[in-house]
Amino acid sequence: MSKKEQNNSIKQVLTQLVLNVFEQNGNQALNYKQVSAKLNILEPESKAVILEILKDEAFKQTLKEISPGKFQLIELKTFIEGRVDLTNDGSAFIVTEDEFENDIFVAPRKLRNALHGDRVKVYVYAKSKGKHKEGEVIEIIKRAKMEFTGIVKLSDRFAFFVPDDRKMLHDIFIPLNDLNGAKNGEKALAEITDWPAEAKNPVGRIKSVLGKQGENDTEMNAILAEYGFPLSFPAEVEHEANEISETISHEEIAKRRDFRDVLTFTIDPFDAKDFDDAISFKTLDNGHYEVGVHIADVSHYIIPDSALDKEAFERGTSVYLVDRVIPMLPERLSNGLCSLRPKEDKLCFSAVFELDEKANVIEEWFGKTIIHSDRRFSYEEVQEIIENEDGEFVKEILLLNNLAYKLRERKFKNGAISFETKEVKFKLDEHGKPVGVYVKERKDAHKLIEDYMLLANRKVAELIAKKGKGKHKYTFVYRSHDSPKPETLLGFAQFAARFGYKINTKSDKEIARSLNHLMEDVEGKKEQNVLTQLAIRSMAKAVYTTKKSSHYGLAFDFYTHFTSPIRRYPDVMVHRLLQHYLNGGNSVNAEHYEVLCLHSSQMEKKAADAERSSIKYKQAEYLKDQVGNIFNGIISGVTEWGMYVEIIENKCEGMIRLRDISDDFYTLDEKNYAIIGQRKKKTYRLGDEVKIKVKQVDLTKKQIDFSLVLD
Repeated sequence: MSKKEQNNSIKQVLTQLVLNVFEQNGNQALNYKQVSAKLNILEPESKAVILEILKDEAFKQTLKEISPGKFQLIELKTFIEGRVDLTNDGSAFIVTEDEFENDIFVAPRKLRNALHGDRVKVYVYAKSKGKHKEGEVIEIIKRAKMEFTGIVKLSDRFAFFVPDDRKMLHDIFIPLNDLNGAKNGEKALAEITDWPAEAKNPVGRIKSVLGKQGENDTEMNAILAEYGFPLSFPAEVEHEANEISETISHEEIAKRRDFRDVLTFTIDPFDAKDFDDAISFKTLDNGHYEVGVHIADVSHYIIPDSALDKEAFERGTSVYLVDRVIPMLPERLSNGLCSLRPKEDKLCFSAVFELDEKANVIEEWFGKTIIHSDRRFSYEEVQEIIENEDGEFVKEILLLNNLAYKLRERKFKNGAISFETKEVKFKLDEHGKPVGVYVKERKDAHKLIEDYMLLANRKVAELIAKKGKGKHKYTFVYRSHDSPKPETLLGFAQFAARFGYKINTKSDKEIARSLNHLMEDVEGKKEQNVLTQLAIRSMAKAVYTTKKSSHYGLAFDFYTHFTSPIRRYPDVMVHRLLQHYLNGGNSVNAEHYEVLCLHSSQMEKKAADAERSSIKYKQAEYLKDQVGNIFNGIISGVTEWGMYVEIIENKCEGMIRLRDISDDFYTLDEKNYAIIGQRKKKTYRLGDEVKIKVKQVDLTKKQIDFSLVLD
């Protein structure tokens, strides 16, 4: 062995000894002198070698130099946990929580039957070929879902089930004795019961038959089943709801503040059946105004841990599809006992405010009440009263509207962001088929109610948030909304600049101010929807949490959801906690409530996804009879395989596939939100107006394909 080889061999041994020192000392930060002392090395030359080893290992990223001369071992993770994000070709990326800068790539043959969304344990290979590390699934920790909607395919000896979910790439084998009456071609809900290690396809059973493919009820029920929302209430829950007495006892009334002699009314959509909020109004002797925000006292009727309570928690929220509402509570409660119907005594949990002429809050009160609504208004009726300054309770409504304007102005002055998105609604015939599309406008009547609900939600949150600090803070359910990530916002600002709009990103207030100017400027312009949707996408998502945190979009230091307990379970939690603290109770277990918050946020997202899915289905159904028709549209999204276009006339969205554009070979320019022709350099950007032809519609996949009409 040469002297050089001998020195290298000694250095390798010494390197391992150095790393052992770090492992044995609980990942303590050490310098070369400390390492030398622990190895009992005293010679200056050897100490110099130790320092050299430390710097070499820092370069290799085995160690990190946390301060000059101080080193720490980087924990090497061979096994990680993450969520499967399946791609169209059957491979997957494992999304981890900040353990690796990039997601882990897993080839199809190494997925071990893991499905999209599953939580898995992955062995990560030491070396990677590209920018992504590679690995293989060694354990499925938790399945994301075991139930799928789809179509039954029947033969003489066996049956297969073809799932609707595009991310479910495997058909499910159904033994003939597990068909549960399903016939060939019917839509059904199937459950995976087994997946033998050697089998390509899972084995399952039909849980329920949803009906004939293409029928409105079948398709809407399929959407609900796909996102895990039950189609009916368990018998025990219905029984419990039916057993609740309608009678309000004198003892119960005596415990409450009585508002039955104060002018009170509700304002809701004309077709609403559940009224969970009412407004009371009176002028006080000192010239100020008393505004009461009265919310259905759902927590009075739903006992914690009862069957009703458990079912409401599991659902988390009511679900609003295009043609129906799937309530969180049985109809007896949602449309009956808890609904603040006119000319009936109703139990409420109220936030009552004394406001001066500038809408400043002088006094506030929170507690249980009894009300008697004098009138049920629709938004349209109140809007007419505001515009014509004439009608029932005109004086009170105009005063309420004037105060609401002042609350709104102050909110925007403080940095709130106004996203006035256009809500698309369908006109349906008696069979649920869409025969027209219209855009629902938000006018002063809608904003009036919204401003008082925001006031109540904010003040309830502030009351509890300011009760205790640090370790003595009171556990509560907040509605949190983080500020946007700078890089995301910068991307949006650069895109908006192409249309001539400037976004100032210097501070949160400046961002809000320039976004509000943008929203005003784009009103009625062709790029309005695209820019509004992109702006919303650049924002963080609001969530429920027990952590005291602000609401960026509303510019409130504290915010909660108090005003809709008929349709949102977090509001029920807020009512219970608020009453507990008003009674002088101590703080409750934060970890327990954080778990409830996480579930509520997840169910809220599922409900929003189900609603979007029903809209996509109705859009496809609406355009089914218009194949071949030509429309003007706006490019609303670009991907590596195509561009999405929203038809200006009816807001229906479809895709033009790049392979179908015949005049050039187009590729995605992700940075500039565009696709570019490689030869002619023709560019199609997000927000550009194009002419399209409806090419084909696939109702099963809720998919609309357009072809580009070239000049």
